Amino acid sequence: MVCGQMESLVREGRVVELRRRLCSRMTFGTAGLRAEMGAGFACINDLTVIQSTQGMYKYLAKYVPDLKTRGLVVGFDTRAQTSSGCTSERNNDESGISVESFFHLFAFQPYAVMKYGAAAGVMITASHNRKEDNGYKVYWHNGAQISSPHDKEILRCIEESSEPWPESWNEDLVESSLLRRDPLEDVSRWYMEELNTICFHRELNAMSPLKFVHSSFHGVGHNYVQRAFQQFGFPPPIPVPEQKDPDPDFSTVRCPNPEEGESVLELSLRLAEREEARIVVATDPDADRLAVAEQNDNCGWKVFTGNELAALLGWWMLFNWKEAHPDPADTERVYMLATTVSSKILKAFACIEGFHFEETLPGFKWIGNRIHELKKTGKEVIFSFEESIGFLCGNMVLDKDGVSTAAVVAEMAAYLHTKNLSLKQQLINIYEIYGYHISRTCYVICNDPPTIHKIFSRLRNFGGPSVYPESCGDYCITHIRDVTTGYDSSQPDKKCVLPLSRNSQMVTFTFQNGIVATLRTSGTEPKIKCYTEFCAAPGERDISSLEEDLRKVTAALVEEFLEPDKNNLLRRSV
Repeated sequence: MVCGQMESLVREGRVVELRRRLCSRMTFGTAGLRAEMGAGFACINDLTVIQSTQGMYKYLAKYVPDLKTRGLVVGFDTRAQTSSGCTSERNNDESGISVESFFHLFAFQPYAVMKYGAAAGVMITASHNRKEDNGYKVYWHNGAQISSPHDKEILRCIEESSEPWPESWNEDLVESSLLRRDPLEDVSRWYMEELNTICFHRELNAMSPLKFVHSSFHGVGHNYVQRAFQQFGFPPPIPVPEQKDPDPDFSTVRCPNPEEGESVLELSLRLAEREEARIVVATDPDADRLAVAEQNDNCGWKVFTGNELAALLGWWMLFNWKEAHPDPADTERVYMLATTVSSKILKAFACIEGFHFEETLPGFKWIGNRIHELKKTGKEVIFSFEESIGFLCGNMVLDKDGVSTAAVVAEMAAYLHTKNLSLKQQLINIYEIYGYHISRTCYVICNDPPTIHKIFSRLRNFGGPSVYPESCGDYCITHIRDVTTGYDSSQPDKKCVLPLSRNSQMVTFTFQNGIVATLRTSGTEPKIKCYTEFCAAPGERDISSLEEDLRKVTAALVEEFLEPDKNNLLRRSV
């Protein structure tokens, strides 16, 4: 079927499309290799998965002496494409060729890598991307997604291993291998038992009158969220029947990304209203992200942003940590982490409460590897997040985890209910103590990489060669950080503290009025994202004024710096 795609393109004379597919190769972004399913080296297909696996095996054989005894953990989600014959399950089998592998359909890949002491892990998934896409996510033996230099070295090995090995096309090889094991039940049991480390009020949970609805967005999350709730002492949440089972067409949603908000949560919200359930939780197709909505009394639904949920979850994890560790000296070893485009609310917590807060580059691979380093020095990371609804409560895995977070949200809601508080009311309480943090996120769609390069090149030479903008709209810019080039005007040596990220575009502007804004390319989709946040001091309550300034800055950034009309960009808000 893939060959047929190429033959059609040649027959139709579509040279530009042929060049796009054949003259470049996928690279590791914020979540591994990710692209549309189809023919060509720039796409996910049988050949590129085989090449990727051969390259990874070559790299692991060089640097992991006991690879043959440690093996790999390989998993897959629900994706498939009829026109190309690509499926996550089929690509999963191709990923197991020539290596010892454990595999099945499950959502906690990094956890399995750590529990088995595996050399590495591979997950065939495109997470929340459109149905036409798929991906190849790689975990190192520490259980975190690979970062530099492993990603670059694996890509080099892939290029050196482009010719498929003789047995690579044998689809029965994995099934007949004596090295194959299916660890799903064992891993599931261990994972559910270890959830006890982040469950603090099981008896209260068992008595709670609250009801919850869960959507798995046609992905793999249903069974695991059901079990996680039971592990916390709750009855299983009410599933959305139309979205409960895996479906590669994601037939009831226009986009399988719960971050898109109320429009894609329609079935969940209507079911919750019928069942008189106050809280909706929705995991994305591979169950690593979580969206949450709460019914307000006669006022519709509040769908929380990733930054708002992080404020609630960060408060909750700190609250329970302090309950268990009353000695203030213990706080010295506590850390919370967030990606640099996420809200600074955890930084505000840290300034008042005395624990440590650190930022990383976008992508949970940076958070996971930083947690690993901190754990080696005796530190404890109790909460981490990225604004795109990716959360990790505790540190039992080194990647975002929608399954455990769903249960934690339920417990937090049940506890607050005993205090006659909703999640929304508690969020306001948090802002009253630590300062309002108001954020906006929007993006433009751009399918043309040269246009993206032109946009960011213009920013870097806005007022002349290597002269960045000094203002945007009516607002003065005081500092600029460009992690693509390593420039930071706020540092004495003008060099970034964060690592360079040459494979993506990201520029951050700090304005005189306190707004921080970042423009960056997505690591998983053809988007330029715009993140803006106003961090108010505790006690500042003129919220409408803050929101108006934030709206104006966000609009000016998009219009003046991205020029959507001139560059044929499609605007979207989140």
